[in-house]
Amino acid sequence: MMNWKQRGRLGLLLWSALVMPVLAADAAGPALPAVDVGRIERLADLPGRGLAPRHVDVWLPEGYTPTRRYHVLYMHDGQNLFDGRLNWTQKAWDVHRAVTRLVRAGRIPDTLIVGIWNSGETRFADYEPQGFLALADEATRREYTEEASLGRVRSDDYLRFIVEELKPVIDRRYATVPGPEGTAIVGSSMGGLISLYALCEYPQVFGAAAGLSTHWVGKPPAWGRERTRNAALPLAAMNYLMRRLPDPATHRVYTDRGDDWLDSLYEPAHRMVEEVLRDRGYGPAQAQLAVVHGTGHSEADWAARIEGVLAFLLSPRR
Repeated sequence: MMNWKQRGRLGLLLWSALVMPVLAADAAGPALPAVDVGRIERLADLPGRGLAPRHVDVWLPEGYTPTRRYHVLYMHDGQNLFDGRLNWTQKAWDVHRAVTRLVRAGRIPDTLIVGIWNSGETRFADYEPQGFLALADEATRREYTEEASLGRVRSDDYLRFIVEELKPVIDRRYATVPGPEGTAIVGSSMGGLISLYALCEYPQVFGAAAGLSTHWVGKPPAWGRERTRNAALPLAAMNYLMRRLPDPATHRVYTDRGDDWLDSLYEPAHRMVEEVLRDRGYGPAQAQLAVVHGTGHSEADWAARIEGVLAFLLSPRR
């Protein structure tokens, strides 16, 4: 059992890792990310039914031309993807560099990136899957909704925004491969939850999904509260996945965790996910689960492994 000093340190880390990214939208301001390869175009302050407006940054690779077709990688927490100066950690995923290396090496098809900014204080409400909560007990649903989601969970609205409002704009404006074979969705922490949920809710739209440091426990525990209080949400998530995971013949799943501090809380759920995927027929070619030793819960950690994640997720199917 952790002593009070360890609990305090863990509580501070939880707040930093989960709440501070929420503040990034306000800190970032209107500046475009600076990239050293390709270019960024912004769809500014896009509204969504029931959602706060948000920026969407679209990265186009070098030599982008409408005469070719590009796969599309949708990603959450868009202000953290390209330029570390736009967030409080001063670190970014540098995902555009990873995609560029993979395309040049012939490991993935031509790909553009759609970075959807988090909206600030409603990040928890946007990213916690409603389908997971529906399978939890009433007290857990009420606690999460009141304490972490400002009284209302909006994840179904958020996915409808991506699928029904944003994606049609992207497909009209850019030369995309519009079907699920050309569309993937990726996020970290709470963004990992909503990515896997998107795959299950819209298998006809997304052919692959990845969650890095997937935040199965749902919300940060109160300081000093035992981690076992969070068991209801991971169990509800597993029940949902057992019912709703799409056909492994046509879909791919990646999820991982580190083993340092916050990521260490995910160990039980990570093991359960592995069993659920196996029971649903996902083999090594359809699903990868990883424990990345010596890593924690930061953009620097995710940047260090995103290339391998995308190589699995986006490589041509055999």
